[in-house]
Amino acid sequence: MMSDACPRPILLVEDNPMDLDLTLRAFARRRLANSIEVARDGQEALDWIPRWEAGEPLPLVVLLDLKLPRVSGLEVLRQFRVHPVSQDLPVVVLTSSSEDKDIETAYRHHANSYIVKPVNFEKFMEVAAHIELYWCLLNHPPR
Repeated sequence: MMSDACPRPILLVEDNPMDLDLTLRAFARRRLANSIEVARDGQEALDWIPRWEAGEPLPLVVLLDLKLPRVSGLEVLRQFRVHPVSQDLPVVVLTSSSEDKDIETAYRHHANSYIVKPVNFEKFMEVAAHIELYWCLLNHPPR
């Protein structure tokens, strides 16, 4: 069991350099206690599964973009849900897509939440604050 002195990381799965920078800046401005691990495509996200199986700390929450190179975000979500080590991880889809088909498919694959990325930095700061408040402070994830 990890102590509160060493909070679990957040896994951010994002390939767009501007969105990645925006997200990291928003969390940095919030002085988030959790470290941010970054996977820059779907395959990099899936490469975490054997690392978690080997004992690396599970993330507190996964922030998952859908439009990713190599392996799509929906496929990452599907594979996370079939692996025992990652099947219960909280996964928040954080994407630019507001298409009903993407939303429905994400929830069918057991996403815990679906957030459409705001384009404006101030609005994005609000989203980061809500993510931090709920997923890092209020929510009690499985260990």
